[in-house]
Amino acid sequence: MNRFNRLIVQVALWLFIGLVIWFNQSLDSALFNENLTVFICQVVLIYLLIYVLAPKLLFTKKYVVFSLISVFLIMVLAFIITDIFRMPMEPHHPINNMPAPAPPHESGPRQPPSHYLFNLLIMGIAYSIALALEVFNHLKKKEAETIKALNVNLQNELKLLKSQINPHFLFNSLNNIYTLAGIDAGKTQKSIINLSDMLRYVLYDCEQETVPIKKEVEYIENYLKLFALKSSKTYPISTTLNIESNAILVAPMLFIPFIENALKHSNIDDRDHAFINININATSTEINFEVENSKPQNKVVKDAVGGIGLENVKKRLAILYPNKHSLKIVENETSFKINLQLNLV
Repeated sequence: MNRFNRLIVQVALWLFIGLVIWFNQSLDSALFNENLTVFICQVVLIYLLIYVLAPKLLFTKKYVVFSLISVFLIMVLAFIITDIFRMPMEPHHPINNMPAPAPPHESGPRQPPSHYLFNLLIMGIAYSIALALEVFNHLKKKEAETIKALNVNLQNELKLLKSQINPHFLFNSLNNIYTLAGIDAGKTQKSIINLSDMLRYVLYDCEQETVPIKKEVEYIENYLKLFALKSSKTYPISTTLNIESNAILVAPMLFIPFIENALKHSNIDDRDHAFINININATSTEINFEVENSKPQNKVVKDAVGGIGLENVKKRLAILYPNKHSLKIVENETSFKINLQLNLV
């Protein structure tokens, strides 16, 4: 709500209150004139608060100056209502044009507060309500700006993480095709087709926040096909899919870093002892992804290229599925298992 709309709302509020009081006093004309004066002063006070005092003093942390000016304005406007524009409240005595005698000073109960103090209270209440609404609106606005800035930062970080994934994937894939080219030209053509499908997914579909799980699974299958073309023998890789609907949405490129990690550290070329098991179970409310790989009997030294996968996906999970994911890593002497659960509701 902008400043003009907030002013209109508060003016309408005090106009309604003034009219209710006037109707309850049997439409007294003198009371109407005084209420009109009070209403005009309230509008002036609220206008100054919304357009001048709050934005230029209060919200710039000039609290002392704001407080002093606020008190001064309330006192001045209360004085204007009381001693300048106030209609006479005492009854007239036309007989002999003589004013009624002043009552004698008597000791006894304290007299009610002066009209000035009453108007001071009215203006103070109006100002306090307007001030509370302005502070509330300011806090809501700052909260919205903070959330917006946070979302911008998260989107920038996600773009950075995606930009790290794509070259990593491309490097591995081209390296596989290069190795295959010297072995089998026919398989090289197939691998280029698979790579083309994967690049299309990475360059276009991955620009979206979420993709149908069918496309993510197809990407994984193409990746494994491309990897399998490196050798004429079958790799001990098992894939189990149990997907309720292909339309289930998931963040793109979320699972492949775990699979890359398994291929890298399982020593999968040792077909007698190595294995990789991939399981994906997806329903409309939950996705369960699990990959388990064997650990080599002898430690294998890998090149230092890449290595961003697991840390990358952990950061993306924290951004995309805050408090809606569970990542468990179980490691023993012979195997390494990762289980990822995503809550979709």
